[in-house]
Amino acid sequence: MKIKFQYIAAVIALAGIQDAFAQEEKNIGTEVVNVVKPYTPTISDAFKVKETPVIEDDEIQEKKEIEYNIFSFPVASTFTPSKGRAAGVERREREKLFNNYATLGVGNYGTVNAELFVTENISRNAYVGGMLRHLSSQGGIDDVKLDDKYYNTSLDLTYGNRQQGYSWNADLGYSNKVYNWYGIPFQEIEFDDATLNGIDEQQTYHSLYVGGKISANDSFFKDASALYKRFWDASGSAENRFYVTPSLDIAVLDEKIKVDFIADYVGGTFEEGFMSGEELSYNFFNLGVQPSILFQRDDFSVNLGAGLFYSIGKMNDESDNKFFVYPQVKASYKVVGDLMIAYAGAEGTLKQNSYADFVEENPFVSPTLAVAPTDQQYDIYVGLKGKLAGNVAYNIRGSYMNEDNRAFFISNSIYSAPAFEDNAAGYAYGNSFGLVYDRLKTVSFYGELKADFSKTVTAGINGTFNSYTTDQDEAWNLPQFKLGANVDVDITEKWYAGANVFFVGERKDISLFENTVLPGDDYFGQVVTMKSFFDLNAHVGYRYNERLTGFLRLNNIANQDYQRWVNYPVQGFQFLVGASYKFNF
Repeated sequence: MKIKFQYIAAVIALAGIQDAFAQEEKNIGTEVVNVVKPYTPTISDAFKVKETPVIEDDEIQEKKEIEYNIFSFPVASTFTPSKGRAAGVERREREKLFNNYATLGVGNYGTVNAELFVTENISRNAYVGGMLRHLSSQGGIDDVKLDDKYYNTSLDLTYGNRQQGYSWNADLGYSNKVYNWYGIPFQEIEFDDATLNGIDEQQTYHSLYVGGKISANDSFFKDASALYKRFWDASGSAENRFYVTPSLDIAVLDEKIKVDFIADYVGGTFEEGFMSGEELSYNFFNLGVQPSILFQRDDFSVNLGAGLFYSIGKMNDESDNKFFVYPQVKASYKVVGDLMIAYAGAEGTLKQNSYADFVEENPFVSPTLAVAPTDQQYDIYVGLKGKLAGNVAYNIRGSYMNEDNRAFFISNSIYSAPAFEDNAAGYAYGNSFGLVYDRLKTVSFYGELKADFSKTVTAGINGTFNSYTTDQDEAWNLPQFKLGANVDVDITEKWYAGANVFFVGERKDISLFENTVLPGDDYFGQVVTMKSFFDLNAHVGYRYNERLTGFLRLNNIANQDYQRWVNYPVQGFQFLVGASYKFNF
């Protein structure tokens, strides 16, 4: 390209020289030039340049990968860092734990409440413990003509041993309870002083038991419990109760199979029926097996099981053997994690009743009961539970239960005036309770809220509504409504307080009287409605130090004169002041 440019430059230069010498005047003549086509300029079409041009080279060279290496070598340094110092943090003093405590409190109505709990490790794996309780009152309820004092004393001992693969404990206990049949129906019959003075209203209950439990780790055998209990009273009644309940856990693939076994025996005698003069006896031996399998998938779990029971029964020389089958199904589903959990189930069982259990529920029963098991055929329920917030938990539930041979407490009859002259038993004046059995269907709705407002304030409220259907005229002594609420507050590090209130709706009972007027009828009676009531209780305490705490308890603050059982008014406003002391040996 450089040679060509020089050549063109030489030609132009020569042309210039020639023109310089051609300035001489000459006649060159004329010439006609014909333009064949005029020049018309045009603009070519525009086009967009591609951002990524197409490469048409036959060979494309790949980029060579570059490897970086750091050549390191030690550098001598004389720098010495100064030692850091942790910031000062005030450590909270760790609360000291004690193994034993003693409590003593006294109050009006001559009330005494005492407790002593002691436990001690006798070796690395073994321990012993004991609990002594006493609660008594000298009575003094207004308008009560008979003695209404009570005593309740119990002693429980235990020995336990914990090994790497299993643990077990043995228990021994005795209790003594003294109550009085003070619920004379003065509104129906007026008793003279001689009759009242001739009534022996005191009843004493004794209980002695021995039992134990064993649990295993990493074994298909889960645990087993056993108990023998001897229960008797001052009226010549006696009862023996024995049960053993082993349980197995078997893992099959990813599922868990559980099998519970039950062997439950109860038998006892009463010296006589209610003024019949004949001895009463009962014996029931229930054998049961309850297999179940648990399925768990993510947020869903279901427990499928059944209860199979065979009851060998005998009452007053009449045998009654039966076989029972019950559903035992439970399921739950996490609708919104732990915030909302839906659950449902259908469960049933054969409930073993006993004289001791009836006394625990109502100490004013007569020693003339007909004791028999209750067939709880099914309890179908559905509900929701979870958390409304991080500190508020809820539970709502609806259920339908069907029971056969359900036991109802009902007032015993009161005898006519001539019978009083025969010095009848202390429970034969309309001041005791017997039992009647019948079918019972219950529709129930339950709701509960629990809140932990802070580490120092907790509260809760719950309520139950029941609707009963039975062949009896009424569901005797069963309330339709129950409400309860409580709050507990740590006011300061030293002071704490709390309160609770409960409400019980109306209940109905029947008062029976021996008929000495109308021929053909042995008894006549009238339905008695016991009013609904509420009971407000509170307590306050002061922690003097880590060992000693004083307390004040107030019961029935509103001084409600209500009846828990017909003709049995309760104590009015009560206070109890005392102290608790913790210690170690």
